[in-house]
Amino acid sequence: MNITINNVDNKTLVTLDGRLDTSNADQFQQDIAPLMEGDKPNIDIDCTGMTYTSSQGLRLFLSLQKSVMSRGGKMVMRNMNPQVKEVFDITGFSNIITIL
Repeated sequence: MNITINNVDNKTLVTLDGRLDTSNADQFQQDIAPLMEGDKPNIDIDCTGMTYTSSQGLRLFLSLQKSVMSRGGKMVMRNMNPQVKEVFDITGFSNIITIL
C-alpha cells in the first residue's frame, strides 16, 4: 500500500493506493498516527487506488474516525471501488464513516 498525505487549505488529503492487509497494516497505522492529533481535523481520504482492505484496515479506519470525531473534526472517504465499498457495507462501516 502506498499512502500520500498532503495538507492543502486547512484540509488533509490522504491518497491510498494498493491493498491494505496484515502485511502493511502496521506501516499504515504509523503513517496515519499524525492525523490523530490536533483540533478539528478535516480529513479527505481518496480511495481510488485502494483495491482491498482487511479487517485490520477496517479497524484502523474506525480508530481514525473515532479520533477525528472526538476532536470535533470530520473525515470522508471517497472514490471507493465497488468491492471495497461492499466490505464497508457488509460490516456496517458505511453507517459509521462518511463515504462519498
